[in-house]
Amino acid sequence: MLTSTKSFLTLDVGAGCLKLAEFEITEAGALCLQQYGLKCLGLEGSQESKREAAVLRGTQELLASKAFRAKNVNVCAPGFHVFSKFVKLPPVDTTKVTQIIQYEAQQNVPFPLEEVVWDYQILGTTPTGELEVLLVAVKADIVEGLFRTADAAGLRLQLVDVSPAALCNAFRYNYSDLEGCTMLLDIGAKTSNLLFFEKGKIYARSINIGANSITQDFATEAKLKFDEAEQFKIAEGFVSLGGAYEEPENEKQAKISKIARQVMTRLHIQANQTLQFYRGQQGGSAPQRLFLSGGASIMPYTAQFFAEKLSVPVDYFNPLRSVQIDPSINLEELAKVAHSFGEVVGLALRNLAQCPIELNLMPKSSLQRQKLSQKKTYFIATLFSLVLVAFAIGWFTYTVSADKRAALEELTNKVAPLEKTAEELTAAEAKVKQYKLELDQVTGLVQDKFYWVDLLCELRRIFLETEEIQTTKGDGSRSVDREVQRGQTTGGFRVHHHRRGGEAKDVLGRAHGQALRAQDDAGHAVIRGTH
Repeated sequence: MLTSTKSFLTLDVGAGCLKLAEFEITEAGALCLQQYGLKCLGLEGSQESKREAAVLRGTQELLASKAFRAKNVNVCAPGFHVFSKFVKLPPVDTTKVTQIIQYEAQQNVPFPLEEVVWDYQILGTTPTGELEVLLVAVKADIVEGLFRTADAAGLRLQLVDVSPAALCNAFRYNYSDLEGCTMLLDIGAKTSNLLFFEKGKIYARSINIGANSITQDFATEAKLKFDEAEQFKIAEGFVSLGGAYEEPENEKQAKISKIARQVMTRLHIQANQTLQFYRGQQGGSAPQRLFLSGGASIMPYTAQFFAEKLSVPVDYFNPLRSVQIDPSINLEELAKVAHSFGEVVGLALRNLAQCPIELNLMPKSSLQRQKLSQKKTYFIATLFSLVLVAFAIGWFTYTVSADKRAALEELTNKVAPLEKTAEELTAAEAKVKQYKLELDQVTGLVQDKFYWVDLLCELRRIFLETEEIQTTKGDGSRSVDREVQRGQTTGGFRVHHHRRGGEAKDVLGRAHGQALRAQDDAGHAVIRGTH
């Protein structure tokens, strides 16, 4: 059972027709039909390249035709897209059941498991302890197409069911009082479903024969377009009873009645084979009655045809038998299509109570999105709380910042006079440094005054010594032999000292001039220093 809002939608996406209904769960816990609608898809419903666009267009037209209030929708996948099979598993430990079923799925599903969405349900056990399992699968891109259609139509897809499961749930809900074995034959546009109900036992098989075969064969033979043939079939078609019955005078009626009988004969052959398998392999009993459902089941003389072939009473399945009907609904109009609403009611029961078969062919990614959507309220509340926390933090930060700005302004007012005083001190310090530099220059000049005096005295001393030596060495009374003994060294000495004496005079003259200038500079500097 799914948790749902008070009002919700169910959509049966058939091969030839869309059936949409809105249900409400009453305060007493009963299921109430609020409104419904049907939309034929025509040939586009059977063409894969055009089918999704046709389904979306039809769904939008149905939603626009009446004031459907609900947005949550349960969808039944088309039977011709679904693979279903009943399998029996040997008695195994419960911990290994899932592993065994997955192995059976790999062996039976005609597609790689990574390309399909599949589910299963254990229906019971046989007297020998074998597990009876219903295995269903549909290609993942088909389910994704249903999601795209729902989103584009503004609906929220809640679950994806299959026809056999939905029909089973609807039948159990409405005919739980029946005893013995009951057959239900649902004749669709492209496929038909045959179900057996007996003492809690369930068995189902999908048969790839539907009413579109009648339309297609008649269109070919009568050289009509598919839509024209379909309209004629609905308006004037019937199932020929054969034998001694007279054929109609209308040539088209005669053609379509024979074609319908041929198709129904093929369907009966498959149904009879399924019945024999059910009795022989599943341990079932002979059926005591047959219920017909599906859009093609109302073709005139269909019930008589199967009553004759199967030799059992035939009636039409009423899936609304235990469902309340809103007073605004026209009961006469509803009675004309009620037999085809088995899947629609079965989908609705998933929101009402625990059902005998509960499958959900939704991809894991879609289930995650669904869970996320269910938690959206909590996420919004959490986000709102975070916004409040952020606002409180921002307000606190703003208040603290204002206090800090006030304190900073107060400190700035106090620091401003101190900065002015610091600038004055810096200027005074610069002047002190300038005065000190000038003082150092004056001190250097005073010291240079004594330097030049000492230099002149030293030069004078050297000059006097040089003159004395030259006078002594210049004595001509010295003998030639002595000069020879001294050799050229003596001559070199005389020349050298003679030159040295001349240079000394020049140096002394320059030094004397510089000393006089230095004395004048020092005197002026001292005078400036005193001032």
